[in-house]
Amino acid sequence: MARWLGVDFGTSNTSAAILHGGRPRLIELEPGRVSVPTAIFLDFSSKRMLFGTEAVEALVAGREGRFLRAIKRVLGTPLMREPRQLLNRRMTLVELVGEVLARLRAQAEAETGERLTHVLAGRPVIFHAEPERDAQAAVDLAESYRLAGFEEVEWLTEPEAAARACGVRDGLGIVVDIGGGTSDFTVFEARDGALRVLANEGVRVGGTDADRTLSLAHAMPLLGLGTRLRAEIGGALSEVPVAPYHDLATWERIGFLQTPEMAREVAKMRRVAERPDKLGRLHAVLESGLGFDLAFAVEAGKIAANGEGGRIDLHLIESGLGAPLSPDRLAKDLGPLAETIAQGARRAAERAGVAPEAMTHVVHVGGSSLLAPVRRALADLFPQAQPVETAAFTAVAEGLAIAAGERSA
Repeated sequence: MARWLGVDFGTSNTSAAILHGGRPRLIELEPGRVSVPTAIFLDFSSKRMLFGTEAVEALVAGREGRFLRAIKRVLGTPLMREPRQLLNRRMTLVELVGEVLARLRAQAEAETGERLTHVLAGRPVIFHAEPERDAQAAVDLAESYRLAGFEEVEWLTEPEAAARACGVRDGLGIVVDIGGGTSDFTVFEARDGALRVLANEGVRVGGTDADRTLSLAHAMPLLGLGTRLRAEIGGALSEVPVAPYHDLATWERIGFLQTPEMAREVAKMRRVAERPDKLGRLHAVLESGLGFDLAFAVEAGKIAANGEGGRIDLHLIESGLGAPLSPDRLAKDLGPLAETIAQGARRAAERAGVAPEAMTHVVHVGGSSLLAPVRRALADLFPQAQPVETAAFTAVAEGLAIAAGERSA
């Protein structure tokens, strides 16, 4: 029978694995890396598509091109099937993702020495809250896998995959998988290592939402959010439009915002702004293509605040520019997001018929599962549960490999 490849194409990171000798074996997608950023850079100079660490490095180096991240959040929307000029040809984002997955498949085949035409793909419990858009997202991604050369495509929810890899042998557990775009939950019962799934649940919030919240609260005011504009006639005041700031704080929208047209609009607003210095910073970001650099700075500030604290460093925009971010402020800003995640976990437990006090294990998966406000909210919800740590970025791929192995048997 054909060997199945397990693929976790995530909002923020991507990994893949096969079952080898009864154990999951992660594919080295880059030298020394089994998990890579889900990032694409279209290099205008070489006319090449770069993926993963190479894409991020091209952005940081200031090479001329177009950077895309969090593309998974666009699945199911009209943007996925809108033809556009990408490098030297017109194509859709469905086709672009297909090329990324074809590269991943080729890497897996080179490492295993086998032709891999069957894929068990991870998916969130929900891509979108709206059923039609959720269904379309699965159609979009399935088509990308087929364009990559996979003849058979099957799905397994990401938290259920992680449950298979978490190592819990006995008890009632809940997997809390907080990805870049979604938070997913699987409640399971384990007896002597045998696992039975009791319920799945999901909410459309994740790590990129945390980044947006922090960006809007701390970075965007430095670029003019909340600033007022004077009317050209009469001198009445109105607040600057908020839509560009929300787009600039949202990973998947940044690439669509950084256009000459938007830079010209901001230049016009700057002339009538109460704080032209702040609108000047926004103009500099758009004109110099620094939107993703700003987003990375916010993400770095979030990580620092999750420890001892630090600041969002925006010196690339203006020397000395930045905003302090302490653990207490992080807890305050991300409290509503943590509560939304806890509510999703509560619904999963209710659907499974498991009282929160009866839960024996909370399995943490995904980079944003490390956020202190989220950890506290889950510990309060499941007071008797033992936290179970996993390989945050590869647990889903490992579980997919285990499940895929059953199909290969």
